[in-house]
Amino acid sequence: MPSLKIIVIGGGAAGFFGAITAAETFPDADITLLEKNKTVLNKVRISGGGRCNVTHDCFDNRKLIKHYPRGESFLRPLLKQFDAASTVRWFESRGVRLKTEADGRMFPVTDSSETIVTCLLQEARRLGVHIRTSCGVKSLTQREGQWQLDLLTDETLLVDRVLVAVGGYPQAASYGWIPELENPQEPNPSLIAPVPSLFTFNTPDNPLLALAGVAVPDALVRIVGTKQEQRGPVLITHWGFSGPAVLRLSAWAARELAQLDYRHEIRINWLAALNENQIRDQLQTFRQQHPKKQVASQALFGLPARLWTALATEAGIAPTDRWAELAGKAQNRLINLLTNSTYAVSGKSTFKEEFVTCGGLATAAVKPETLESLTQPGLFFAGEVLDVDGITGGFNFQNAWTTGFVAGRNIGRVGNP
Repeated sequence: MPSLKIIVIGGGAAGFFGAITAAETFPDADITLLEKNKTVLNKVRISGGGRCNVTHDCFDNRKLIKHYPRGESFLRPLLKQFDAASTVRWFESRGVRLKTEADGRMFPVTDSSETIVTCLLQEARRLGVHIRTSCGVKSLTQREGQWQLDLLTDETLLVDRVLVAVGGYPQAASYGWIPELENPQEPNPSLIAPVPSLFTFNTPDNPLLALAGVAVPDALVRIVGTKQEQRGPVLITHWGFSGPAVLRLSAWAARELAQLDYRHEIRINWLAALNENQIRDQLQTFRQQHPKKQVASQALFGLPARLWTALATEAGIAPTDRWAELAGKAQNRLINLLTNSTYAVSGKSTFKEEFVTCGGLATAAVKPETLESLTQPGLFFAGEVLDVDGITGGFNFQNAWTTGFVAGRNIGRVGNP
C-alpha cells in the first residue's frame, strides 16, 4: 500500500510544527513542506528583535485566551490539546531551554531566534520531512479524492492531504487560490476580510517627536470616539507612538481603525495610576514645599525629565517659572496635558516588520477538533491564515504551535477524508 502523501504549504512556525507533528504521528507518511520564499521560518528569525518570543508564561488557559482579540472561543478547546506549558515542554525536551522575562514573554536562554530555527529544522529533517523552498503554489484543486497542486515552477503535484499554513495575506484577492476561499471578490462567508493588526500610530504633527526613545511605563491610551482603550508602557518614536499599550490597542481596535482609514485622535493619560484630583493634590503639596523651584526643570510623578519639560512648555510654562509664581490657568493646562493629551493620528507603521493580520479563513469553516475544512475533505488549516490573532507577547506564536499541532496530529487519520 503506497504511503500517505501530505503537503504542508507554508514554511513558517505553524507549517513546520504541523509537518513535524504529522511526521511524528504518522511515521509512514510522505510529508513535504513547500515555502514560496528562498528561506524558511523568516518570521521566527525576526521575532522579538531576533530573539524569538516563543510563547508567554500564561499557563492558565482561561487567562491565556483573553489575549486574543479574535479566536478566543475557537482556541479554548484546542489549548486542551496543546497549550503554552506544552510548548515549553516540547522545546525543552529537544534541548531548547526557555526563560521568562518580567513581562511574561518567554525566549530561548540563548537570546537568539536561530536556536528555535535550528531546532525546528533539525526535527523536520530527523523525521524525514522534505523541505522545498522557492516553491509557491499557484492553484489547489481536488481531483478524485486527491489534491492537485499547480506550482509557480509549472510543476504539478498530486497528494492525499494538504495543510495550508501560509500566514495572513494583506489583500483578500491573495486568498483566491485556496479552495475554501476562492472568488474573494464575491460575498464569501468563509473569508473574513483581512486588515492589519499590531501596528504603531503615526502622528506627524506630534510636538513630542523630538523625544523619540522616551518611554512611560504606565499610561492609558484611548481612541477618541470609541470605547477602545489600553493601559501599559508607551514609547515615543520618531513617527509617533508605540509600546505595548499602543500595540494592544491596535489589535483590539483593528477593524474600527481600518474603517477610519487610520485617521483618528488618541488621548493619552501619562499618569494612569492617578486621577486628576490626586495629581492636583500632589502638585499643590510640592508647590507649598518647594515654592522657589523651577516648574519645568524637575520632573514629578516619576515621569521622564524630557517629557515633563515638554509638557510644561506646551502648557505655556517658561523655563524660569517657579512654583510660587505659577498661574492657576497654567497649572490646569499642565494637569490636562498630563491626563488628557490629544494627538491626531494619520497612518500606521508595521511593528518591527512583524506583520500580523486580523481576518482570513473564518474559524466556523473548519472542524474545531481537527482543523479540517468542513466542505473540502482532506484540506487542513493552521496558523494565521485562520481568523485568529493575538496581542504582542508570544501569543501569535502560541496560536501557530497549537493549531499546527492539532492539524498535524489529525491530518493522516483514517476517515479523513
